[in-house]
Amino acid sequence: MALGKEDIAKRIAKEVKDGYFVNLGIGIPTLVANYVRDDISVEFQSENGVLGMGPFPYEGEEDADVINAGKQTITTLPGASFFDSATSFGMIRGQHVDLTILGAMEVAENGDIANWKIPGKMVKGMGGAMDLVASAENIIVAMMHVNKAGESKLLKRCTLPLTGVGCVKKVVTELAVLEIVPEGFKLLERAPGVSVEDIKKATEGNLIVEGEIPEMVIA
Repeated sequence: MALGKEDIAKRIAKEVKDGYFVNLGIGIPTLVANYVRDDISVEFQSENGVLGMGPFPYEGEEDADVINAGKQTITTLPGASFFDSATSFGMIRGQHVDLTILGAMEVAENGDIANWKIPGKMVKGMGGAMDLVASAENIIVAMMHVNKAGESKLLKRCTLPLTGVGCVKKVVTELAVLEIVPEGFKLLERAPGVSVEDIKKATEGNLIVEGEIPEMVIA
């Protein structure tokens, strides 16, 4: 059974360690803050100038002045701080962010990522993604394995304009958890009820399967 977006976020939340400073990209990554363990201390950073983001607010409790980089309303935790973009990007470019979680339209088997532009379509701008992928050493991508037409988004080479080159370390999709290694996409885990054969069919890039592949643990 393919996972939903919430389950992808739950699985990625397991990658967040105590003491981490984490940047969450737009889309599925923003959900990760809802599922981080209560017994660890994590600081979520948004490039529009927020450090100390909490979970999304409940309906009726939103504050339109408190938003993330995707213009979604957020909550802040005790001790949170607000600052200008220069300071925010100083944190990013100075490599003070331990983990970056991004969405993507395409990821290539060598770790290239395309997540900011589809030719011919209007975009608001590249945002902070290019700074994040150029500066972060640990990048996890949260994305759907295939597009609406059923075509793979995990490719031999990206077809869309690149955001970053050779920078992605791990990908979590509705079907699998994969690590980027020199040979391609190494399959680490599969979604409950999803077979290795299903993942092979959905992956255009080189898929490496070694031994028995365990199912993801979501809860």
